[in-house]
Amino acid sequence: MPELPEVETTRRGIAPHARGRRIRALELYERRLRWPVPSRLPAELAGQRIRSVARRAKYLLLKLERGTLLLHLGMSGNLRVVAAGTPRRPHDHFDLVLDSGRALRFNDPRRFGSLVYVRGDPLAHPLLAHLAPEPLGRQFDADYLWRITRRRRVAVKQLLMNSRLVVGVGNIYANEALFRARIRPRRQARSLSRAEAARLVRAVRAVLGEAIRAGGTTLRDYLKADGEPGYFRQRLYVYERAGEACRRCRTPVRAITQGQRSTYYCPQCQK
Repeated sequence: MPELPEVETTRRGIAPHARGRRIRALELYERRLRWPVPSRLPAELAGQRIRSVARRAKYLLLKLERGTLLLHLGMSGNLRVVAAGTPRRPHDHFDLVLDSGRALRFNDPRRFGSLVYVRGDPLAHPLLAHLAPEPLGRQFDADYLWRITRRRRVAVKQLLMNSRLVVGVGNIYANEALFRARIRPRRQARSLSRAEAARLVRAVRAVLGEAIRAGGTTLRDYLKADGEPGYFRQRLYVYERAGEACRRCRTPVRAITQGQRSTYYCPQCQK
């Protein structure tokens, strides 16, 4: 599933091609995404200029002259920059054709992605209104993490993946951050010391930052805006490495299931 680094990489990839351009057409090939795309949307978007390309959590925000497009990549989607008229491939669902002769093409084999048009304040929309602080923002610091963990018995990995507490730290990066912070994923959140909370914040920021610089992580379907895969997979310490030697101490990496998601950790390095 594309997570925050993949969405941020996509934002950075499409922004130079989209910012300041007018939408010539929205060519819809498949309306049945997570929520059906309204048939009237192409007419509403035609002629509007894209003022900016932003991100909130895992949503891309294309701010237009009279509204905002909220785009989510779902579990398997990617948004690529292609020449307008490029032959379509399976699972290409729409082209946002620009006046430059290029198009933003959305591909999503599972169709869990979404395209929503918001006329008012996008941050007040139900999809965004209740989201927590960004892990790379100023609000997510050691004091914040220490405060929200004090009375929580939930496992610390589950807390990191709770979008009402911190957004965008998906399964891959929660595993990797906990490894770097030397914290076992099943520990109760309230058991963290203040020093461990500070260490975990630094680890989350470092892992996400490195993943963005590497273009995200391609495990199956994700592609960057230029159609290339992300290369952070080569730097993973524990994720999907069950039974392999820990890159730090050579102890075999273990795998367990938490909240129906796979968790990976080193029993020697993480306490």
